[in-house]
Amino acid sequence: MPRKAKKGSARYYFTQKTENAIIRYNNEERPTMRNKIYNDHIRDAFDKLCENIIHTFKFYYFDVSSEEVKNEVVSFLVMNMHKYTAGKGKAFSYFSIVAKNYLILHNNNNYKKMKTHDKIDVMDWDRSIQTEISQKNTDQEFNEFVQQMLEYWDNNMNVIFRRQKDVRVADAVLHIFRIKGNIELFNKKALYILIREMTQSNTQHITRVINVMKKYQKGIYKEFQVNGFIDTKTTGSFVIHN
Repeated sequence: MPRKAKKGSARYYFTQKTENAIIRYNNEERPTMRNKIYNDHIRDAFDKLCENIIHTFKFYYFDVSSEEVKNEVVSFLVMNMHKYTAGKGKAFSYFSIVAKNYLILHNNNNYKKMKTHDKIDVMDWDRSIQTEISQKNTDQEFNEFVQQMLEYWDNNMNVIFRRQKDVRVADAVLHIFRIKGNIELFNKKALYILIREMTQSNTQHITRVINVMKKYQKGIYKEFQVNGFIDTKTTGSFVIHN
């Protein structure tokens, strides 16, 4: 006789273990451990949660694919994990509401309005570097560059940016890199709005921070070209004067 599915089995992908992992993630300060907790215990649950909400409530009225929308929502959840407080409701319910509200806010009508706002050529630092590397080298080399670049920023973020609100913006950009490996997967306009909502920063502030990051990216890439690796432990190899 076939076994009956237990009540609530439809969301077994998001369990108490997932909630515990989110709490550990929020309490962990080391970037490498946070990434491990996320990749091992949270990523798949967030991915499935967003996919289910998109299809259950038929959030199909976007000018980008469902996969791109899902990627954006997952990133939004990650950047808002710190707002979840243990003991104030189940994590599944909390993040379901956060995801649903994000999707409602960014339906097709709001997306069209968004197109009239904010030039986002400030994000081209990623696009231009990837294009340049891809033209000359292999995907493997680009992946190696990205890995070392992220390690550089992990070690030097608080040296380059002294104000916490600047760190939040830079960290938002890098978190998206870590989750998907490539900012190109996101619609550029949606990405810029996403960072603004994640950090509660205005467009001018985000632009200023990313412009600083662009200057460092040039130095990082130049060092990678010349030496074949990036000195990830210190900014001394190419100090940028603002």
